[in-house]
Amino acid sequence: MKQQKLVDDINGMISERSSLATSGPEAQRHASAIRRKITIVGTRLDSLQSLVSKLPSKQPLTEKEMNRLKDMLANLRSKVNQMSSTLNFASRDSLLGPEIKPADAMNRASGLDNSGIVDEQDEGLEKLEETVISTKHIALAVNEELDLHTRLIDNLDQHVEVTDSRLQVMLILAVYLLSIMQPYLECVVLVVRDGL
Repeated sequence: MKQQKLVDDINGMISERSSLATSGPEAQRHASAIRRKITIVGTRLDSLQSLVSKLPSKQPLTEKEMNRLKDMLANLRSKVNQMSSTLNFASRDSLLGPEIKPADAMNRASGLDNSGIVDEQDEGLEKLEETVISTKHIALAVNEELDLHTRLIDNLDQHVEVTDSRLQVMLILAVYLLSIMQPYLECVVLVVRDGL
């Protein structure tokens, strides 16, 4: 099943992510690729879920087969949700760093002199800068994705317009042919009626 292969690919990518730096453009690109694959699998699972619900009317299945399909989809959905939450948790930690309790912060600050506090603030600002840069990379990736979707929608819109204009031409042609053929059709009807 394609979805199972994608889930395995995502698991591999998440494992691979631990070997990369925790922040930086490469890690962000890797995380974006994982998110994209998770979204694709989620969409495909939704489609499969819809197909499975319509399946009994189209093709008779035993209850056992139906339950097996539903269990397989539920299992894949659970794995996808788990991978998504793992990725979100890891992303949160890489952006914000490990959670620091207020008491720990006070104890640390009391032991520092002014230069130590300034150094710590500088370090915090550097982390903030990294976060802003990685957010910028994410925004650029989202922008690229939106541009792609916009082009696809424009392309689809163009195809719809072409199909619509072709249908209008065919309709005009059909009306024209019907108007030309109408006297002949009336003659045929009269001949058939008179012949009977």
